[in-house]
Amino acid sequence: MSAPSQRAILYPVGRHARLLVLGLQPGAEPRAALARVGTLRADDRTVVGVGRSLLAVSFLRDLRPFPSLTGPGTTFPSTQGAVFASIGGDDPGELLHAGRSLVAALGDAFRVDEDVHGFQYAGGRDLSGFEDGTENPRGDAAERTAIVAGHGAGLDGGSFVAAQRWVHDLDRLAALPKHERDRSIGRSLDTNEELPDAPPSAHVKRAAQETFDPPAFMLRRSMPWGTVGEHGLFFVAYGASLDPYERVLRRMAGLDDGVVDGLLRFTRPVSGGYYFCPPVRDGALDLRALT
Repeated sequence: MSAPSQRAILYPVGRHARLLVLGLQPGAEPRAALARVGTLRADDRTVVGVGRSLLAVSFLRDLRPFPSLTGPGTTFPSTQGAVFASIGGDDPGELLHAGRSLVAALGDAFRVDEDVHGFQYAGGRDLSGFEDGTENPRGDAAERTAIVAGHGAGLDGGSFVAAQRWVHDLDRLAALPKHERDRSIGRSLDTNEELPDAPPSAHVKRAAQETFDPPAFMLRRSMPWGTVGEHGLFFVAYGASLDPYERVLRRMAGLDDGVVDGLLRFTRPVSGGYYFCPPVRDGALDLRALT
């Protein structure tokens, strides 16, 4: 690819991650705040994305605020931030310091709205025990899925990202009979095989990327997170467009056919934001398309 992307988009995250969402302070000037984002250096473990609120003096047609959706018995909230950052690695302490450094570099125009420690669990499983990201594209397919191409300088090599934090009720999940847990996801917890008789509400049917027209492929980099009192999944998905993710989200909420995703029997979204991850130019984020 001629325009370099932020390398960490396509690299495995690592065993741990620091996931940050920053909001713009009241009265902060968007242009000056965006300029501070432009001072960040690109590296192999960090992804930085900017939200629409930083582009009040700019134009990027394909970036919009995260939609607040309400379906039958459920709500998908929008908590759109100004900056999203994912810092991956193997040492939680080092990631904490890296997060502190990033926040300090961005300056007083920003506040930290979400600061989440993500981690790998059981070789790539969600805290529910089910495997996560089973159908992720790999290699060249991952790059085609996640990275913008053919749109010009400052856009090519970029990526759009959807970031959404989910809170699980694992006690509620554990109270379900095993066959009901499997049917909520549409896979066997034991084998990860799809159930041939999965109901229309099963997550694998609601979110099957190949069943959309056009297909809704995305590159997922989600991670479990949490404490004893509150825990879940921090969902992160990269794409050359936000459209695939939004089509999946609407179907999960039951807005297409009134059928709500079986995941919502034991989990709920509590945040959501869309961001554009600029390409890299001379080792720094390339903001030419945003200013």
